[in-house]
Amino acid sequence: MTTLTENSAAGIEDQQEMTQKLMIALDVDGTLVDHDGHMSAPVREAAQAVVAAGHDVMIATGRSLNATLPVIEQIGIDRGYAVCCNGGVTLRLDPELADGYEIIHKATFDPGPALRALRKRLPSAKYALEDEDGNFLSTERFQDASFGVEAIGVDFQTMLEATAVRVVVFSTENTPEEFNEAIEHIGLAGVTYSVGWTAWLDIAAAGVTKASALESLRRRLGVEASSTVAIGDGRNDIEMLTWAGRGVAMGQAPEEVVAAADEVTKSVYDDGAAHVLRGLL
Repeated sequence: MTTLTENSAAGIEDQQEMTQKLMIALDVDGTLVDHDGHMSAPVREAAQAVVAAGHDVMIATGRSLNATLPVIEQIGIDRGYAVCCNGGVTLRLDPELADGYEIIHKATFDPGPALRALRKRLPSAKYALEDEDGNFLSTERFQDASFGVEAIGVDFQTMLEATAVRVVVFSTENTPEEFNEAIEHIGLAGVTYSVGWTAWLDIAAAGVTKASALESLRRRLGVEASSTVAIGDGRNDIEMLTWAGRGVAMGQAPEEVVAAADEVTKSVYDDGAAHVLRGLL
């Protein structure tokens, strides 16, 4: 494990040929933006610089499509790819397309079994679901900025019958420890899931992670595995950091995320992502 310092070179094996093209995967919340959703000028400028240098820079986030697009625009990616919904949705970006993007892959699943099991154990939790058409269905007036659209209030039975891309569970009644214990007790099967900073759970189709989507893109682009870089801070970034030729954890990341990374940079509040990105130029 390497801890990056202000004076350390931040390239793969500390040095990069200027002509080598990299595939760079960037988490959003806690990496490019702080937990208030603010992107600092140094982070934005560093991200814009690696885009301008011609690297394959792609957002890889748990956010849904409409909450991801403003970040893509902010750092000036108009061509290439992006991964949303923790790998559930992959976009191709092209300014010649009518919307500037198209969905090239969407992984859906039946949320019923997981939702039923969770509701029995966590009856007071709030539930939200992104369906295959990009709508968000929710209980308990559940709304979050990561949805990117206004959630539609529905009864639980309607959610059980939907086809999902992403399911989110949030509990205000439980401590994060109680929440984790409940999820471990349930033993969710047939899905992929990750627990957030608080009593927050993201669920995707079985085998679907940021890493699975990025690996498909790596093969599509013909990039060597050793030429991949990923920066993230959350438990939903663990597979991505392990997948990357160079995985960098943010300074505020939990211990298990740090353990999955090759290096640790500064925290999001100290522009840790900017420090890494500048070292790639």
